[in-house]
Amino acid sequence: MRHQIVRWILIQLVSVLMIVIAVIIMLGEIVTGSAPTAVETLLPDFPVEAIQIPVNNDYAVHGWLARGINRHGAVLLVHSMRSNRLEMLGRAIFLNSLGYHILMIDLQAHGETPGDRITFGARESADVAAAVTYLRDIFPHDRISAIGATLGAAAIVLADPPLKLDAMILESLHPTFAEAVANRLRLHLGKFGENLQFLLLPYFSFLLELPVDNLNPVERIGNLAVPVLFITGTLDKHTTQFEARRLYDAALPPKELWIVEGAGHYNMHTYAGESYEEHIADFLSIYLQRR
Repeated sequence: MRHQIVRWILIQLVSVLMIVIAVIIMLGEIVTGSAPTAVETLLPDFPVEAIQIPVNNDYAVHGWLARGINRHGAVLLVHSMRSNRLEMLGRAIFLNSLGYHILMIDLQAHGETPGDRITFGARESADVAAAVTYLRDIFPHDRISAIGATLGAAAIVLADPPLKLDAMILESLHPTFAEAVANRLRLHLGKFGENLQFLLLPYFSFLLELPVDNLNPVERIGNLAVPVLFITGTLDKHTTQFEARRLYDAALPPKELWIVEGAGHYNMHTYAGESYEEHIADFLSIYLQRR
């Protein structure tokens, strides 16, 4: 009888372990799976040029370029995770109306840019670097800024070597990859869910073929001698205010932190509207416009 009980317990433990492993594999594949979209069929309402920017002779980043006023400044817009350049269309229209050249891109494995896996800024940083080089080449007399949301912000900060920017705006950026994973597990699976990170993080490292410690923006931000504006929401459960403040504290001056009352993790421009546009316009006018 005792042997049967032990055998039953072992069977149950093995079953639970197999279920947990299956959940980890499923989560890893879902989160890192590519998010292709036929963006070119959804043309915006203002003049843009469809462009492709080569990245290390491996593939090309797809994007839209909207020309503004020469010597007035250029802005690179980088979307959030599992999105595409259309997410940044409202920002593009607003900034282009102020005279800035605008470049919107699809990160690798998003929109129309090829890629087999989302890498939380590791490979995406090469896309951003290629886009900044492209802007430097076609607008050599303009100062350049980048605005990134979540994944786009991580790609901007994780670029190695650092991007040659005159200013950057980072929305809803996490300080460490582990905290980003824990917050999302807690949010979607409850407090017990965050315990899965101890298995999920090594699996992410296996999938991405790199240590997940390489994906920590807080360890890179202090090396960037670029004026930076951090934006976070008071109701953001994916990246808390405390985490945003740690990034702000680690950054070099000049720097600003704007905490948007009532905002969550996504769609800062949509949520804050005119207030968002005023903050962005004021910040960029200081660092991009030549006097």
